[in-house]
Order: sequence, then structure tokens, then C-alpha cells
Amino acid sequence: MVEIPAALLVVAEIVVLFSGVAARYVFHRPLVWSDELASILFLWLAMLGAVIALRRGEHMRMTAFVSRLGETAREFFGALAVTAGLAFLVLIVSPATHWAYEESFITTPAMEIPNAWRAAAFPVGVVLMIVFSLIRLAMRSRLLPTLAALVLTAAAVGVLWQLGPVLKPLGMVNLLIFFVGIVGVCVFAGVPIVFSFALATLGYLALTTRVPLMTLVGRMDEGMSHLILLAVPLFVFLGLLIEMAGMAKAMVRFLASLLGHVRGGLSYVLIGAMYLVSGISGSKAADMAAVAPALFPEMKARGAKPGDLVALLSATGAQTETIPPSIVLITIGSVTGVSIAALFTGGLLPGIVLAIGLCVVVARRYADDDLSHVQRASWGEIARSFAIAFPALALPFVIRAAVVEGVATATEVSTIGIVYSLIVGALFYRQIEWRRFGKILVDTAALSGAILIIIGAASAMAWGLTQSGFSRTLATAMTQLPGGAVGFMAVSIVAFIILGSVLEGIPAIVLFGPLLFPIARAVGIHEVHYAMVVVLAMGLGLFAPPFGVGYYAACAIGKVEPDEGIRPIWAYMLALLIGLIVVAAVPWISTGFL
Repeated sequence: MVEIPAALLVVAEIVVLFSGVAARYVFHRPLVWSDELASILFLWLAMLGAVIALRRGEHMRMTAFVSRLGETAREFFGALAVTAGLAFLVLIVSPATHWAYEESFITTPAMEIPNAWRAAAFPVGVVLMIVFSLIRLAMRSRLLPTLAALVLTAAAVGVLWQLGPVLKPLGMVNLLIFFVGIVGVCVFAGVPIVFSFALATLGYLALTTRVPLMTLVGRMDEGMSHLILLAVPLFVFLGLLIEMAGMAKAMVRFLASLLGHVRGGLSYVLIGAMYLVSGISGSKAADMAAVAPALFPEMKARGAKPGDLVALLSATGAQTETIPPSIVLITIGSVTGVSIAALFTGGLLPGIVLAIGLCVVVARRYADDDLSHVQRASWGEIARSFAIAFPALALPFVIRAAVVEGVATATEVSTIGIVYSLIVGALFYRQIEWRRFGKILVDTAALSGAILIIIGAASAMAWGLTQSGFSRTLATAMTQLPGGAVGFMAVSIVAFIILGSVLEGIPAIVLFGPLLFPIARAVGIHEVHYAMVVVLAMGLGLFAPPFGVGYYAACAIGKVEPDEGIRPIWAYMLALLIGLIVVAAVPWISTGFL
């Protein structure tokens, strides 16, 4: 009842967006309603996908500490992960219903239908998640840990509710209590990341402000249903499709013929591939979803550990944040007045500097690999594998050309990739298994829902921090720093690493860009140089565990438990930090080609 509608929604999104491209570019008769219909369907897809992910237990959670406990303790924390999420869902179901009712008074501009058709997705999704949470609790093998988790969750909610009058006068201290304390406790207790963020935001708004909880629902909706994020499920589907169609095997076979005899060769391919496709979709999660399914299976077959792979994938996500066309760079230009063309020009070289650092780590990490069983391919074999892989290798260039030439927007371009892959897979590679389509459509919905609802919760948290006055207080403090430009840049790096782990890129830029860029100009820092440092610092925070949302998105895409990537990721993060310091210390890297 949930999977079939979710699968049909994925198909509908592809058809609607591709029809919009064809109508505008081929027939020169734009469909004015296509984006609006896609937006309506998108929220339903995100919520039903989140329901499927919950039923499967696929929402991202940190289990590094819980997994080390005894069996009884693990059972308890497993139940606590469900009951904590259930607490949020029960508390939000009434505000979600009220929010959907209020939206019914709004008429959509193009289709002229009540917005309730779209908004109803949120309460329906919440109710379905409540049902499946109760089913998961009922199906647990041991009753006592489940009851203990229910009692603890109810007691925690009750205690916080009673402390409401005490918390209100604490002001900024509440930020530490809710956004550091509660989030930290929940994350390390194994509560899914989305519910850790959402519970902290709900508690902060309900107990320390007069903001109606209906606003929280609206902010989650705004964060998770931005049309540019529609690229996430479509690129997830594209990644699964190119694997099923045989295109991924052809690409990997060719790349392996070039670099397969080199230690860590496919890791270098991953770094380069992320650099090439980054920015095409407008979403870092979508970029990772387009690259990882094509490379991970072969890398695992060659002995790479899943934790190493997801660690490198996260690091490449942070490395490529400045590669144009980047939505973050466009946002900086729009809110600060910096030339977007200059930002695009300045963003290429910093990404290369960080890529070099990652390659150094890969070289050291795989220095002792035994490649005695791997034979170097002859030039003839390389040429044959290139001829076979050429239609697949052309896909990134087809996608980028469609964006550059204005054929499709960053959201629509994934549908061109899907249609191209279907044609090439059916006519050239002839490996498409049509009976698997239902499964990959449902997998697409589940993975997309798990990613998008985390983004929604993070966006709501960002809004809560904004309302607290935290952003303006931070900016005021930074204007009074000693050390001039060097001190301001150093503190900016630390601040944006922290902000990136909490707010993501675009919300943080919207909040702090107008405040901090004038200060950077005043202390003598070039705007493009400062923009590159800020974006890379935010990327480092966004993909650094335990709080970085991008890291959990990478884990979801790679289908790897977050704790498996914790240890290997720190070497990559250190390389990125060194590269960031180099970019900050050498302005020419950002401004040399302006």
C-alpha cells in the first residue's frame, strides 16, 4: 500500500519533468504547470519514502557506541531508537494536521487547486510512520527492554515539559541544552539522525518560545521539498539504472584497464569522477548518488572496505563544494552581490588543491596493497574497453552539456540522463532487466525519503537557531576579533565548520553571508577568496561526523552503517583541513584566474 504509490511517484516525476524539457526545448510550448505538479508529487514521494525507510529500519543512526554494548543493552537502545522517533511523531501529528488544513486556503498559481493536495502528504506520512513504529515495537523479540525504552522516553518528555518555565529565562543557554545536549545524547544513543534533530528543535520551540509547532512543520516542508532537491531521487534512480543497464560495468572495466594496476586506482577514479559531475544536479547528495553505485561494487570486489569507501565518498563531497555550477556559490552571489561568474571561475582550483590532498591519503592507505594478481592491460585491451564504454562515458558530458546549453535546469537534467541510459542500455548494452524496475523504484523512494527528511529536520533546526538571535550575536563577536584579516579568517574557518555541520551550506550562507562578507571586505580579504574558504569550511563540517548531515547521506547512498566510516574518515578530513588552510593562506588559488 505504500511501496506501490511511492514507486509510481518516482515514475511520475520522471515523466513530468522530461515532458517539461521536451515541451520547452523541442516544441517551444512550455508547460507552465510542470514544476508545480512536480513539487506537489515531490512532497508525497519524500514522505512515503521516509515511511518505507522507517519500516525497513534504514533511517541513518550512529551505532558506534551502542554496538559495543551487551545484548540486553543493544536491545534496549534499539527500542529507544524507535520510541524516541515515535515520541516526535506523536507530538507533531496534530500540528501537521493543522498545518495541512491551513494550507487548504491557498490556491496554487498554475494549476489553481487547493494546496492541501500537497500539504496532506505530511500528516499522512507522519500517521503512517506512527503505525509502522508501533508495529516495529510490537515485533521486537524481548518485551522488557521495549517497555523500559517506552518508560524512559515518556519520562524524558514529561520532565522536559515540567521544566518549561525554568528553561524560558535561560536565553542562549537553551541552545546548548537542546542543540548540543539533546542532539548529542540522542545521536550517540542510536536514535535516527532525523529524529535527533527534530526532537531538539521541537523541544526548543515548544518549551522556550511562543512559536506554534505548526511552524516547525512548515520549515521541515520548506527544507525537504525545495524543487532543486528533486534531483536527489532522480539521480538515485539514475545511479541504480546505469548499474542495472550494464553501463556501470562498462565504465568500471575501462577505468580499471587504465588504473587497475595502480594501488588504490579506483579510489583516484572516485575522486576524479566527483570532481567532474559535481554541481550538475545542484545537490551534493545527488552527485554522490550518481557516482557511488557505478564504482562501489567493483571497489568492494577488489577488497576495499565499505567504511573506507563511504569515508572517501564523504570527503569527495566536501572537496567538490566549490565546483561550478554550484548552488551554494549561486546563493553567495545572490545574497552578497559578489559576481557569480567570478565565483565560478575561482572555484575550480581550490577543488584541485583538496583533491591532491585526498590522493596523498589514498596513496598512503593503499601503499601495501598486493596487486601481484592484477595484470596491466595492453593498449589493445584499453582501446576495446574504451569503445565499449564510450556510450556510458558520454553520459556525464551529455548531462553537463544539457545544463550549459540551457536545454534543462539542474533539476530536470537527471531525466535526460535517465532517458539516455534507458536508450543506451536497451539498444547497446542489452542488459536491462525489466522485472527489476519495481524494486529499484521502491529502493529509490526509500533512500530518497531517508535523505530528504534529514534535510528537512536540519532546515527546521537552522530556522530555530536563526530565531534565537544566534547568527547576529556570532557576527557581532567576530567583528571584535584581534589579529585583523588573519584572525578573522581563522575564526571564520572554525565557525563555518561548526555551522556547516548544523545548518548545511545554503541556510548558513543565507544567514551569515550578508553579515560577514562586508566584514571580510573591511579587513582586506578578497570576496571571492573569502567565499571559497567559507564554502570549503562548511563542506568540511557538512561531511564530518558525528553531526554532519552530508556524512549520513553518503552512508545512506553507500548502504553502509555510519560507525564503519568513522575511523577511516579522519585521515581524509585532516587532508581536507590542510588543503583548506593552504587555500586560505594563498589567495591566488582562488583569485589567480579572475
